[in-house]
Amino acid sequence: MPSAHQHLLSPSCIGHFGLRTTPDKFEAMIKWHLDFFGGQITLRNEKAAFIAYDDEHHRLVIVNDPSYIHIADRKNAAGIYHIAFTLDSLADLVTSYEQKKAHGILPHWPVNHGMSTSMYYFDPDGNEFELQVDNFATPQEARDFMASEEYRRNPIGVDLDVDELIQRVRSGEDEAAIKKRPEIGQRLSRWENSIYFREE
Repeated sequence: MPSAHQHLLSPSCIGHFGLRTTPDKFEAMIKWHLDFFGGQITLRNEKAAFIAYDDEHHRLVIVNDPSYIHIADRKNAAGIYHIAFTLDSLADLVTSYEQKKAHGILPHWPVNHGMSTSMYYFDPDGNEFELQVDNFATPQEARDFMASEEYRRNPIGVDLDVDELIQRVRSGEDEAAIKKRPEIGQRLSRWENSIYFREE
């Protein structure tokens, strides 16, 4: 029987998202997001910067206000976890990695989730952004994988060696083979594998 939610009107796409920051981080946040998205400013004043990276008038707004307070410990904070954006191929993911690295932006967690191959980044305020490539040719194949016993045992993924990923992609190896996630058994926790949250 179809779910009642299937009869509800859904958005056609994501329009934009907004971030709050403080005056001491405003410039750094603007630069980071311009470099991360390959974006351009469509409107800016002392209170906000609107950034576009495609034909939309803006995909991101950064709001600047001295009354905002930064979260002390994001590891245990409720709220938005991360926002993910999709690239077309592993070749694009590798090129994106190299371009961002040239601007001093490095991922804290490269991982093969199974249904996607991803790199996670933190902006200057600690907001997390994921760049992903779909590992399957169709959404149904990805859903089938997520319903599998393999994914139940390990819904987190397998960490990637970025240098090895680059070498494999640039060697001309078939991307489908590179995307195939290795079996490592059970893995149910993520944070200890993130450089940002790793305890000394």
